Amino acid sequence: MSFQQHIQQFGQHIQTAIQQHTLVKISLGNFQGTEPDLKNIYIRLVLIKQVEKLAFTFRYKTKDIVKNYEIQEGIRAIENWLNDGFKIATLMTTTEDWAFEYHKNQKSSLRQKTASTTNTPSLGHDKAKKRLIQPTEKSYLHDLKITDEQGNVYKNAQDKYRQINHYVEIIGSLIKDISTDKLKKVVDMGSGKGYLTFALYDYLHTTLGLSTAVQGVEYRPDMVTLCNDIAQKAQFSQLDFIQGSILDYDKQDIDMLIALHACDTATDDAIYKGLLSNAELIIVAPCCHKQIRREIEKTKVQNELGFLTKYGIFLERQAEMVTDGIRALILEYFGYKTKVFEFISDAHTPKNVLVVGIKSKITEARKQEILTEIQDTKKYFGISYHHLEKLTGL
Repeated sequence: MSFQQHIQQFGQHIQTAIQQHTLVKISLGNFQGTEPDLKNIYIRLVLIKQVEKLAFTFRYKTKDIVKNYEIQEGIRAIENWLNDGFKIATLMTTTEDWAFEYHKNQKSSLRQKTASTTNTPSLGHDKAKKRLIQPTEKSYLHDLKITDEQGNVYKNAQDKYRQINHYVEIIGSLIKDISTDKLKKVVDMGSGKGYLTFALYDYLHTTLGLSTAVQGVEYRPDMVTLCNDIAQKAQFSQLDFIQGSILDYDKQDIDMLIALHACDTATDDAIYKGLLSNAELIIVAPCCHKQIRREIEKTKVQNELGFLTKYGIFLERQAEMVTDGIRALILEYFGYKTKVFEFISDAHTPKNVLVVGIKSKITEARKQEILTEIQDTKKYFGISYHHLEKLTGL
């Protein structure tokens, strides 16, 4: 059998292993091609968004690069690499192994061997990630149209499922240093359809074993009714949703406040409610920074950043940074350790900024420094006031 026939037959064995669900892995070695520092390629079958693909790990001298291929494209890539560079290839399946070897002068061999293992590996992409919110037969996940009645995540809800898990992971990492007796009440302002609110309640009660009361605040009455019905069906006795705006919320017993994507000054309203309650933790993901942008546009102060702010897109980004920067300073003034970081909630949404305040202590000297920083910043950008500053009376 010729060199080319051996390569084609090796590819056919890969195809058969995939079809019969017996593929374990494929490895290519003894590289003698021109790609700098490439040593080996390891290939395995993965399931990505319910589609089987071949995951290639290109192992270089100082790094690994992973690339996913459609099945037929991947098999062609393997055959091409055997034609140009790799002299040894091994196909491992649960029923048999196949070893390809190039000798010299277009001479090669393809030998069948006893299977090295009978265990079929998981098709998870890399190591399966353990989600904090497991897609079991939980009624709220089904009622929110994330899973079917058996607890299987719908294909079109995969992104939303990852998103709520990512949020819960972030919140979980932030509350780990807070004493559990200081988390008696959590309020989610602008809770919408309640995806995060339900997941957070589930995490606090099921995973952490707390008895924390969780309340969602939502302006749309139909969403409030829907969420309360789902909470009752799920027997989440310490979860409820109330109708109203963030500004009108009048309770001051909040231990943790969350406000994700509250538009423009609604984020300031939410932070202010947290400050009034002396909350242990304040978490906001701001959006639509219109108030400060209008202030900057109105005064048009001439300074070193004028060459940037004359462009709309740069002005918008500058307004976002100034708005959230002052928010962080005001949180610090009121005794919060502040964090501002960027995160991506899932593969199909843009980056978001999270502003976090964790209750701490502050000296009087630092408070005076912060007041000066806020005033200097306002003067530099031509800002007459910041909405949160106005709410707090600074």
